[in-house]
This record gives sequence, C-alpha cells and structure tokens, in this order.
Amino acid sequence: MHRIPLPERPDWRTEAEKLGFTFADMYGEPYWDETSAYSFTLAQIEDDIEDPSTALHAMCREAVARVIASDELMQRMDIPRAHWDLVAQSWHDAEPELYGRFDLAYDGHGPAKLLEYNADTPTSLYESASFQWLWFEQQLAARVLPQGSDQFNGVHEALVARFAEMFAPDTDLHFAAVADAPEDYATVETMAWAAREAGLGAHYTDLDKIGITEGGQFTDSEDRVIGALFKLYPWEDLLRDPFADQIAASGCRFIEPAWKAILSNKAILPVLWQMFEGHPNLLPAFFEDQAALGRAPDLLAQGYVTKPIFSREGQSVTIHQNGAVLESATARAYDQHPKIIQAYHPLPVFAEMRPVIGAWMVGEACVGMGLREDRSRITQDLSRFKPHFIEG
Repeated sequence: MHRIPLPERPDWRTEAEKLGFTFADMYGEPYWDETSAYSFTLAQIEDDIEDPSTALHAMCREAVARVIASDELMQRMDIPRAHWDLVAQSWHDAEPELYGRFDLAYDGHGPAKLLEYNADTPTSLYESASFQWLWFEQQLAARVLPQGSDQFNGVHEALVARFAEMFAPDTDLHFAAVADAPEDYATVETMAWAAREAGLGAHYTDLDKIGITEGGQFTDSEDRVIGALFKLYPWEDLLRDPFADQIAASGCRFIEPAWKAILSNKAILPVLWQMFEGHPNLLPAFFEDQAALGRAPDLLAQGYVTKPIFSREGQSVTIHQNGAVLESATARAYDQHPKIIQAYHPLPVFAEMRPVIGAWMVGEACVGMGLREDRSRITQDLSRFKPHFIEG
C-alpha cells in the first residue's frame, strides 16, 4: 500500500460539474482529490480487505439474530420499544438488504481493523462506484497508471444484479433524500441508475414531500403510492418519527429493511466483540458501563475511543490516550446518546494524511472500496476522497 503523487486530469472539474458531481469542491476546499492515489497489490485487496469484509458481514448477521433474541441488547441499541416487533419481523421475514460500508483501518500489512459499519445510509457511493472508475479508465488510457493496473470496483454492477434479485421486472421504486443535499442526491441517483439498468422503475421524491393517505399508504410529491422506498434517512431517526407508527400497515417495502437499525448502530461493536472476542479484524469494544469491568481495562490500556451509538461523520467522537484527550471532534451534535468504548487503533500516516478504507458491501459480499483521508485522527464530513488502483 502506497500513496503515490500523480498528475491530475486536465479539466476534470469541468467534467465533474457536467456529470452532476457538484460537491467535488466544498467550502473552498477539495473533497475529491486526485493529486495522489493509493496503490495496492491484488493480495492486499483480496486477502486483507475483500475476504475479511465479507466474513465480517456474516458475523454481523449472526449478531443481528443475537440482538433480536435479547431484550437487554435491544435496550442497549436504544431502539424505541414500540418498534421492536417491526425490527424483529423484518429479520424473521428475511427482508433482503441492499448495501453498506465498513470503515476499516489498514496500513498495507494487516489485518484490517473494523472501526464501524455504516449499514443503513452510507454516502460517498457515487464517488466510489462511478467517478473513481472514470478516473481509473482515463488515467489508464493516458498512461498515468501502469498498464495492467486494475481497481477494486464492482459496485455498480453488483447493485444492478442485487436490484434484479430483490424485485420483479418493472417494479416501481421510489428513492428519497433530504432536499438540497447534493451528496445525498448523488447517492440516491446512483442507486436509481442501477435500478433502471436492472429493469425497474425509479422515481425521486424529497423526504419532506412524502405523505400518507387516509388508508395508511405512503405517497410521493405527486400523490403516487409508494410500494417500495429507498430512503436516505437513518432508521434511528425514522423510528422516532410519527410516520413510524404507519410503517407496519402501509404495505411499503423499505430499503434498507428495519433490521438494519441494529447494524447501523455502533452498539453492534461491543456485541461483535462479545461474540467473537479476539477476532483479528475486530477491536475490543464495550458498552460504556462495562469498560471498567473484567479484562476491559487491560484491553483499553493503550488508548480508547468514545463513540455515541448514533453519530455521523465523526461527530461527538473522542480519542483518549495516557489518561488525557488525544483528539476530540469539534462537532458534538450526538453527545446526548449512549456511548460505547472501543480500543484505539491509530490510522496509518502517509505524507501526513491518515486514510480510512471504506469497503462496500452489496448484498452479503464485498464488491469494492473507496478511501477518505484527513490530517485529523478523526475522519470527518470534509475529509478528502482519494482514488485507488491495484498494481499491474
């Protein structure tokens, strides 16, 4: 694994704007950054990222079954009691999942360590699946990349195949996100593009335009009944929304299914550690009230991270080491939520930047990846997206 300086493509910003990648620069800073790229060997991809991520996801599914069978763990997840049956029924009905993203710490030597699982509403999908592949094709054609290089990126093709598995041909799907959020819209449009290629209908609606009929069915901004909905709106918020009371009787099929509320919750990390203690891809993790018990203090002695069970983009995360705060997120919007404690595993440093690997899952398999990097130890919303390639 290397971080290699590379020349940028001429006029790539013009092309990005033409393609609707309007957030390639944000707040006067680059978000997409192709002044360098990360290179990997095929063995690093297959043995240290792809196969372990697929195995981690299988472990996560085992953990879902454990949580649903335990009132104590459902309480730990802070899922509203009124909706436990909704979550459990979606699991027992085997409602299929679509996608997710593991965030991994990896330095090229392994094993990769799971930091968290964005299993419900992960973004950076367009950058990973589409714009990153365009970068690879163009830089390969321009001989900026060595001939014979490749990229770990079957995300779009996997999404097309997964939609075709999940829905009958010509099924109409709705895709919803918060209005005026370019990154969120790019994610749902990437999904809709894959759905159309799979032979499905795809309609967009703003989240705040979704209504409900007298008969209890959800409708879009044009009063069309929503039979299947991909919502870029996290379950932890939706289950606290008045609309949640209507879900079970609405006849609407949700993507992701309600059981993903368990996996998108950082409380899954201590559950995984309880079930698979010592697994090479896991970090020791504990519920906050258990971090002083048993072997936990020894496992956390080299440093630990406090994380709210609900949070986004590194907000409200704090890193502790040697009895002091090593680094703390300035955005603290999630401080009120219950917290877990995870052993601190420093990110590798390349040219003063710290990358995190986002390993994309579609269905139950790892199908691609993207990288974000930052000078900070905590990856945040404006951390830069970096392309990658596999050495030829």
